[in-house]
Amino acid sequence: MALVIGDDTANTGTPRRVSVLGATGSVGRNTLDLIGRHPEAYDVVALTAQRNVDLLAAQARQCNAELAVIGDETRYDALRDALVGSGVEAAAGTQALCEAASRPSDWVMAGIVGAAGLDPTLAAIRQGAVVALANKECLVCAGELMLDEVKQSGATLLPVDSEHNAIYQVFDFNRSRTVDRIILTASGGPFLNLDVTAMAQVTPAQAVAHPNWDMGDKISVDSATMMNKGLESIEAYHLFPVEADQIEILIHPQSVVHSLVGYVDGSVLAQLGAPDMRTPIAYTLAWPDRMATPSQRLDLARIGNLSFEAPDPMRFPSLRLAREALEAGGTAPTVLNAANEIAVAAFLAEHLGFLEIARVVEETLSKIAVGSVADLADVTAADIEARATARQIAGLPPLGDGRLSLVQG
Repeated sequence: MALVIGDDTANTGTPRRVSVLGATGSVGRNTLDLIGRHPEAYDVVALTAQRNVDLLAAQARQCNAELAVIGDETRYDALRDALVGSGVEAAAGTQALCEAASRPSDWVMAGIVGAAGLDPTLAAIRQGAVVALANKECLVCAGELMLDEVKQSGATLLPVDSEHNAIYQVFDFNRSRTVDRIILTASGGPFLNLDVTAMAQVTPAQAVAHPNWDMGDKISVDSATMMNKGLESIEAYHLFPVEADQIEILIHPQSVVHSLVGYVDGSVLAQLGAPDMRTPIAYTLAWPDRMATPSQRLDLARIGNLSFEAPDPMRFPSLRLAREALEAGGTAPTVLNAANEIAVAAFLAEHLGFLEIARVVEETLSKIAVGSVADLADVTAADIEARATARQIAGLPPLGDGRLSLVQG
């Protein structure tokens, strides 16, 4: 289905049916901001969140969604009451999240943070929709399985992360053999110029204060440790036809050059733009066309200088851990992701120090043997074992089956 949206936002075709998983998070809010600017072009099918009933209900009413789902079942009554008289159907629970993702849509934003987003994202893929992937953990934990599902269903997977979206825009898929390397840029986060001694003392409030991007707490901490770039390198390995040693990471504090692709003739193509998530989201929302956004227009003369540097592996050990997990393959990336989610949650709860996040991840990887991944059961088993192990290493009490939800909203 082709969607044409001109500069006057006129939609000359049938409105695109869209769903937003993780509607109350940063990506979800930005997605609905864009949809709200072109209401005649989109019909909202389903919105989901984990806990934020008030915002979810307000969003569902504003965009006249068919369905609103809250992941936390204990908040179902509050959601139902908030939607009385709106005509919006209410539901709750893990299974309801998957059912929302399965509801017939042309386009689905997969914006649920963490491994919790895996099942709903797979449900969206299986219906053959265009899936805008803002959850890097899905490909990290189950990359090959997800891509097999994409092939079987005929779905289209479009990356939303600004880095992968940038690569997607300049990668020559018809001549992939001419690609020499892909370069993921990183801002370096709020502690780029902090020495290791000072990094040991930083607080969660400091870690979530990203200098360029407006993101959720978990993603912001990952940016500060640079684990997000490690996870993105694994994601890039699955998204693009390159080998692991063709993926490079480059620190670029201004967050203007969002990523680059190098070719065998020495050419390097890059996608640039102001640091605003609405730009990559809009690229996927209007794909294969483009749509107008309120994003600030790039003024290179005003910016004046763009700087780049190699990341310091001593100060950002998460990059090494992610590379080792990618090279090990099998369940190692799943263990990496699960341990990181536990460690980040413990840091945000002020139970762990900032530098201990990487320590917990490394020790968890060392304690769990790498297994093969034949199906989702293997991924789930590795995820549960890794979370339980990471909790023990972090000095946290056992928690049920070892899972810890980090879903935004």
